[in-house]
Amino acid sequence: MRGSHGDPEIRKRARGLRAQPTDAESRLWSRVRDRRLEGFKFVRQYAIGPYFADFVCRDAMLVVEVDGGQHSVSANDARRTRYLNEQGFSVLRFWNNEVLDNTDGVLQALLLTLRNCPSPDWRFAPATLSPEGRGDLTATSQKD
Repeated sequence: MRGSHGDPEIRKRARGLRAQPTDAESRLWSRVRDRRLEGFKFVRQYAIGPYFADFVCRDAMLVVEVDGGQHSVSANDARRTRYLNEQGFSVLRFWNNEVLDNTDGVLQALLLTLRNCPSPDWRFAPATLSPEGRGDLTATSQKD
Protein backbone atom coordinates (compact mmCIF):
# COMPACT_ATOMS: atom_id res chain seq x y z
CA MET A 1 0.00 0.00 0.00
CA ARG A 2 2.36 2.69 -1.28
CA GLY A 3 4.97 2.14 1.41
CA SER A 4 2.66 2.73 4.35
CA HIS A 5 1.69 -0.91 4.69
CA GLY A 6 -1.79 0.25 5.68
CA ASP A 7 -0.66 1.95 8.90
CA PRO A 8 -2.69 5.16 9.30
CA GLU A 9 0.04 6.81 11.42
CA ILE A 10 2.64 6.24 8.72
CA ARG A 11 0.27 7.58 6.06
CA LYS A 12 -0.40 10.65 8.22
CA ARG A 13 3.31 11.34 8.76
CA ALA A 14 4.11 10.88 5.04
CA ARG A 15 1.26 13.20 4.12
CA GLY A 16 2.61 15.82 6.55
CA LEU A 17 6.11 15.55 5.09
CA ARG A 18 4.73 15.93 1.56
CA ALA A 19 2.77 19.02 2.64
CA GLN A 20 5.92 20.80 3.88
CA PRO A 21 8.73 20.10 1.40
CA THR A 22 11.96 22.06 1.35
CA ASP A 23 12.56 24.35 -1.65
CA ALA A 24 15.02 21.80 -3.05
CA GLU A 25 12.54 18.93 -2.65
CA SER A 26 9.85 20.98 -4.40
CA ARG A 27 12.21 21.78 -7.26
CA LEU A 28 13.26 18.18 -7.77
CA TRP A 29 9.71 16.87 -7.41
CA SER A 30 8.50 19.26 -10.12
CA ARG A 31 11.02 17.67 -12.49
CA VAL A 32 10.53 13.97 -11.67
CA ARG A 33 6.81 13.69 -10.91
CA ASP A 34 4.37 12.16 -13.38
CA ARG A 35 7.14 10.16 -15.06
CA ARG A 36 8.72 13.37 -16.38
CA LEU A 37 12.24 11.97 -16.13
CA GLU A 38 12.34 9.68 -19.18
CA GLY A 39 9.36 7.69 -17.93
CA PHE A 40 10.84 6.72 -14.55
CA LYS A 41 8.16 6.66 -11.83
CA PHE A 42 9.04 8.37 -8.54
CA VAL A 43 7.15 8.65 -5.29
CA ARG A 44 8.04 11.00 -2.46
CA GLN A 45 8.23 10.65 1.31
CA TYR A 46 8.04 6.89 0.96
CA ALA A 47 8.19 4.80 4.14
CA ILE A 48 10.87 2.12 4.20
CA GLY A 49 10.99 0.52 7.61
CA PRO A 50 11.53 3.26 10.21
CA TYR A 51 12.63 5.82 7.60
CA PHE A 52 10.96 8.10 5.09
CA ALA A 53 12.90 8.44 1.85
CA ASP A 54 12.62 11.81 0.09
CA PHE A 55 12.14 10.18 -3.31
CA VAL A 56 12.04 6.57 -4.48
CA CYS A 57 12.04 4.98 -7.89
CA ARG A 58 10.62 1.62 -6.83
CA ASP A 59 11.24 -0.08 -10.17
CA ALA A 60 14.96 0.74 -9.95
CA MET A 61 15.09 0.27 -6.14
CA LEU A 62 16.71 3.72 -5.92
CA VAL A 63 16.33 6.15 -3.03
CA VAL A 64 17.15 9.80 -3.72
CA GLU A 65 17.84 11.97 -0.68
CA VAL A 66 18.04 15.76 -0.79
CA ASP A 67 20.09 16.86 2.21
CA GLY A 68 20.59 20.14 4.03
CA GLY A 69 23.66 21.16 6.00
CA GLN A 70 22.61 19.15 9.07
CA HIS A 71 23.56 16.00 7.14
CA SER A 72 27.20 16.95 6.52
CA VAL A 73 28.70 14.64 9.16
CA SER A 74 25.73 12.64 10.34
CA ALA A 75 26.25 9.14 11.72
CA ASN A 76 22.48 8.75 11.41
CA ASP A 77 22.77 9.10 7.62
CA ALA A 78 25.32 6.27 7.53
CA ARG A 79 22.98 4.01 9.55
CA ARG A 80 20.05 5.00 7.38
CA THR A 81 21.98 4.28 4.16
CA ARG A 82 23.15 0.93 5.53
CA TYR A 83 19.55 0.01 6.43
CA LEU A 84 18.23 1.05 3.02
CA ASN A 85 21.01 -0.93 1.31
CA GLU A 86 20.10 -3.98 3.40
CA GLN A 87 16.53 -3.62 2.12
CA GLY A 88 17.85 -3.73 -1.45
CA PHE A 89 17.77 0.01 -2.20
CA SER A 90 20.66 1.96 -3.67
CA VAL A 91 20.94 5.49 -2.27
CA LEU A 92 21.89 8.65 -4.13
CA ARG A 93 22.31 11.87 -2.14
CA PHE A 94 22.36 15.48 -3.28
CA TRP A 95 22.83 18.67 -1.29
CA ASN A 96 19.97 21.19 -1.28
CA ASN A 97 22.18 23.76 -3.00
CA GLU A 98 23.04 21.27 -5.76
CA VAL A 99 19.36 20.80 -6.54
CA LEU A 100 18.63 24.52 -6.39
CA ASP A 101 21.71 25.77 -8.25
CA ASN A 102 22.26 22.95 -10.74
CA THR A 103 18.95 21.16 -11.25
CA ASP A 104 19.84 19.98 -14.75
CA GLY A 105 23.12 18.50 -13.49
CA VAL A 106 21.28 16.69 -10.70
CA LEU A 107 18.81 15.27 -13.21
CA GLN A 108 21.66 14.15 -15.46
CA ALA A 109 23.33 12.41 -12.50
CA LEU A 110 20.04 10.80 -11.59
CA LEU A 111 19.52 9.53 -15.14
CA LEU A 112 23.04 8.11 -15.32
CA THR A 113 22.43 6.28 -12.05
CA LEU A 114 19.08 4.95 -13.27
CA ARG A 115 20.83 3.73 -16.42
CA ASN A 116 23.34 1.86 -14.21
CA CYS A 117 26.39 3.99 -14.84
CA PRO A 118 26.84 6.30 -11.83
CA SER A 119 29.97 8.37 -11.45
CA PRO A 120 32.22 7.32 -8.57
CA ASP A 121 32.38 10.99 -7.53
CA TRP A 122 28.70 11.14 -6.54
CA ARG A 123 27.47 10.32 -3.07
CA PHE A 124 26.08 6.99 -4.27
CA ALA A 125 25.74 3.88 -2.14
CA PRO A 126 24.75 0.89 -4.27
CA ALA A 127 22.77 -1.83 -2.53
CA THR A 128 25.53 -4.30 -3.47
CA LEU A 129 28.15 -2.42 -1.46
CA SER A 130 29.53 -4.50 1.38
CA PRO A 131 28.67 -3.24 4.90
CA GLU A 132 32.31 -2.23 5.40
CA GLY A 133 32.32 -0.30 2.11
CA ARG A 134 35.03 -2.53 0.69
CA GLY A 135 33.72 -3.90 -2.52
CA ASP A 136 30.72 -5.58 -3.96
CA LEU A 137 28.68 -8.14 -2.04
CA THR A 138 28.07 -10.04 -5.26
CA ALA A 139 31.73 -10.27 -6.18
CA THR A 140 33.41 -13.55 -5.40
CA SER A 141 37.00 -13.65 -4.30
CA GLN A 142 39.27 -15.67 -6.52
CA LYS A 143 42.69 -16.95 -5.62
CA ASP A 144 45.40 -17.33 -8.24
